[in-house]
Amino acid sequence: MRRAPPALLLTLTLVGCATAPPPEPEGSGPTMTVTAPSAIGFHFPFEDADIATLQKRMSTDGLTSHALTQGYLDRIAALDDDGPRLNAVLALNPDALREADTLDEERRNGHVRGPLHGIPILIKDNIDATPMATTAGSLALSDYHPSRDAFLVQRLRAAGAVILGKTNLSEWANFRSTRSISGWSAVGGQTRNPYALDRNPCGSSSGSGTAAAASLAAATIGTETDGSIICPASVTGVVGMKPTVGLVSRKGIVPISASQDTAGPMARSVADAAALLSAIAAPDPKDAANGGKSRPKSVDYTAHLKRDALQGARIGVLRKSAGYHPEVDAAFDRAIEALKAAGATIVETSIPTAGKWDDAENAVLLSEFRPGLESYLAAGDAPVRRLGDIVEFNRTHESQEMPYFGQELFEQALKAPALSSAKYKSARDTARRLAGPQGIDAALKRQKLDALVAPATGPSWRIDTVLGDHFSGAGYGAAAVAGYPSISVPMGDAHGLPLGLVFLGKKWSEPRLIELAYSFEQATHARTAPRFLPTIDDVATTEH
Repeated sequence: MRRAPPALLLTLTLVGCATAPPPEPEGSGPTMTVTAPSAIGFHFPFEDADIATLQKRMSTDGLTSHALTQGYLDRIAALDDDGPRLNAVLALNPDALREADTLDEERRNGHVRGPLHGIPILIKDNIDATPMATTAGSLALSDYHPSRDAFLVQRLRAAGAVILGKTNLSEWANFRSTRSISGWSAVGGQTRNPYALDRNPCGSSSGSGTAAAASLAAATIGTETDGSIICPASVTGVVGMKPTVGLVSRKGIVPISASQDTAGPMARSVADAAALLSAIAAPDPKDAANGGKSRPKSVDYTAHLKRDALQGARIGVLRKSAGYHPEVDAAFDRAIEALKAAGATIVETSIPTAGKWDDAENAVLLSEFRPGLESYLAAGDAPVRRLGDIVEFNRTHESQEMPYFGQELFEQALKAPALSSAKYKSARDTARRLAGPQGIDAALKRQKLDALVAPATGPSWRIDTVLGDHFSGAGYGAAAVAGYPSISVPMGDAHGLPLGLVFLGKKWSEPRLIELAYSFEQATHARTAPRFLPTIDDVATTEH
């Protein structure tokens, strides 16, 4: 995801169809049919259930993966297709129940593959998973069916997970226009925030965040270039983990940036995120960023779920990453007090180079996008092979693909310097250095810190037909640009709209970040389940 500029002039109708209707007159409000919680009328016995509980029920209580998978399919039908119309799930796996049956048979024969055996998982629709299409939300790829699974999907299936389906996303992972709306794609329409249905779920892993929050699967997988896991996790009240670039293979994922892209787990608890990360983090010789001597061997991240991990920890507070919303600041202050109460030493600090990498990052993404995308399309024998072909497709199908915003980033990427150019190499090295060694690393080393914390982002904004996305602020950018890990954990809310606390650490520090995030989660239990409200009182959401 790339964060859209704050000032947009867009017109949007919330839709659940494959193609969008013509836009409304400028300045009109979004049209939507929302359903109050009392009208949903659907009892779901697995709501908010964690993976360990579901696994225990299958091991000892007679629950089958078939019944669990069918339960989630029914939940999707009730909340995503009907009822609130969350638009979080873009496609279902036609083989899901058959996969569940195979795993049930293995269990009956005494073979359990591990913690994910029989557990239904949704994945973002820029990740290859047979037999489903991989569309990245674009009609240009609506009939593209890759012949093999992405490496991480192979890992999930080997671990026993049931691939339930694909989640909606910001089209092309929000790297098409400077004027985009998070959570909208031509294929899937507008994903909604389950806490207030007129609110944005952030992007580009919008469907994965909403689906995890609304219990449309046991957990989900998202992807991030800059904020696409952390931001939707924060505003939909779930845990989102952006791993170190290279920990999880990107093979079989529609790319934006070789420097910053990664996939990661989104779940309702740190424990579930750790279980997913344990499955998908593995060396892949076909991903150049996935090797190297510094890369840790496979780790059981669930072994790092330590309640007392904050005791004696030194946590750096990035106060300059706050200050953009009073309720975010209040929640951040309460989170800091909770960290103290759990035994952490709090140190006020800053990233000395904050914001200085922005121009270099933009240059890197524009240069890396076209060659990476075209390599992916060619390797998969996709119906379109070149970025220029997609630009022309969008122009030809403008009423469907571009009713609300254009493709300025695509057009800029066509003219960007080549990867062999000195200009690109300088931008790449500058961005990495400023965000990593001179940024996060410098802050950690200067005061001997275990991790940095900041508000992940502000409360969810209204899906706005005039001004577009309202990104009030964010604390995750340094980790995204450096390629370092970060994890967002619910820390409270602003009048019912979730807020996340993001932990940032050095390269390959996932075990320590999971320890700290889990300890914070267990000390606060800040997450509350969504209520699918049509809206939130205006007092909740004064944007600053």
